[in-house]
Amino acid sequence: MEYVSLGNTGMQVSRLCLGCMSFGTPGGPTHPWVIPEADGEPFFRLAMEKGINFFDTADHYNYGDSEEITGRMLKKYARRDEIVVATKVGLTMGEGPNKRGLSRKHIVESIEASLRRLQMDHVDLLYVHRLDPKTPFEEMLEALDLVVRQGKVIYPAASSMWAWQFAKLREMQVSAGFTPFVAMQNFYNLAYREEEREMMPYCESEGVAVVPWSPIARGFLAGNRPKGSAGTNRAQTDKMGGYFGTKQDYAILDRVQKIAEELGTSAAKVAYAWVLSKPFVTAPIVGSTKLGQFEEAIEALDVSLTAGQIKRLEAPYKTRAVMGH
Repeated sequence: MEYVSLGNTGMQVSRLCLGCMSFGTPGGPTHPWVIPEADGEPFFRLAMEKGINFFDTADHYNYGDSEEITGRMLKKYARRDEIVVATKVGLTMGEGPNKRGLSRKHIVESIEASLRRLQMDHVDLLYVHRLDPKTPFEEMLEALDLVVRQGKVIYPAASSMWAWQFAKLREMQVSAGFTPFVAMQNFYNLAYREEEREMMPYCESEGVAVVPWSPIARGFLAGNRPKGSAGTNRAQTDKMGGYFGTKQDYAILDRVQKIAEELGTSAAKVAYAWVLSKPFVTAPIVGSTKLGQFEEAIEALDVSLTAGQIKRLEAPYKTRAVMGH
């Protein structure tokens, strides 16, 4: 396994990050398609065997289920000082006006709850899980700085937003003497490349790590939704599953499948290899419900695409509406 610095920090992470949204109680409130703990355990075992040291979860994922499973599995298979653990705050955690958002109250209370579920005394990364329009930037940033100074969070990070917002927030952090956001977790794959316009150049220029979510487009680029088919269980029940399925998307998928055939590999590996070929990408997040899918992602690390193949893969793409914020 190759390890790289997380942006301008000295922390080293594997080139793949295991996304733990897939693990929880099936039928749960936010992601009903997840797999139970017993089925998820082999993912953690394989991750450690293959040298993956980067794990991503969130309090929102089935209201803490994912964090609890992630905590138990990492306690069983890893040493805390060998792994990098990320969680998130901001999205709804149930009924009630204060069970969501990025107020000082919610951030302080949420990190305490996340640490209890994870059975850890700190997380390495705490992402703001989308911005909260009801909380002033100043309040959010001061609360993040507080939990960093308390030692409960090593680095603050952010997820999908406009590039101007991210730049402004980081400038505010630097001006206040706070630790600035060190990573951006954004929506990026062959079928959705709007982030290349401003966010990716900004992150590359500023030394911010890029940790993309949905690097194979909710499984679409693996071929999980052939034309005329409802697709897999996740494709049918995932709230974001409807992001893909246009004529352009299928044209991109066709290129992926053709190059996969030429290389004697799978479409999923080609889609992952394309993301990994980008110099500004630190570690894509791999979320899967079948162990074979996770194995494919790991094997994609050994797939090399030529400049000509990358050009062919990118050719069908045209501007599309911004998604994922």
